[in-house]
Amino acid sequence: MCLAIPAKVLNVKGSTATVDFGDGTQRGVNVSLVDASVDEYVIVHAGFAIEVLDKEEAEKTLALWREILRQESAE
Repeated sequence: MCLAIPAKVLNVKGSTATVDFGDGTQRGVNVSLVDASVDEYVIVHAGFAIEVLDKEEAEKTLALWREILRQESAE
């Protein structure tokens, strides 16, 4: 199974961006496949941003991930 997660772009330096996955978790990802700017959201898979995502859709998806993780930790 493949997993891709939305993240907010915090900064871009060349082909690398620092992104936030919505809970303060920040990572460097390769953005050479997309034209991403600061404050945009991207879909990240295997360390690569593979698509720029609409802010509203990204926030909905991140909220859904938080809910799933809350349910998992409650079990």
